[in-house]
Amino acid sequence: MLSAPYALLEDEPCPVSDETLGEMYRASARGLSQLIASIPPTARALLAVYCYRRAHLASIGLTIAADCEKDELAALAGNAGAGLFEQSRNLRPSLAADPRPNGRRKITLSTGSLRHHSLPIEDD
Repeated sequence: MLSAPYALLEDEPCPVSDETLGEMYRASARGLSQLIASIPPTARALLAVYCYRRAHLASIGLTIAADCEKDELAALAGNAGAGLFEQSRNLRPSLAADPRPNGRRKITLSTGSLRHHSLPIEDD
């Protein structure tokens, strides 16, 4: 059974269709901007809050919140909405221009040795 906060998120309806949300998830930065612009302001603010509350959609939520009015976000989510607005304004330009909807970072591999053994390991 889910705890109360998770149950509340599960019951929260998405303000856009599943198809639109899927398009946003897969969109490039330019395509995401066009999709955001096509959503009415109140639904956009609802969507920003909806996405931000989910870890895998949080970067999309911040990008959407950057196109919302502070009053709308605050009316929908109180202090959390106002905080979301402020956070969206403080985004690094690279994150705002290229959100990573899957939340994954670029993978880098080590090129050096991970350990340096100065003494041999003895068995007891």
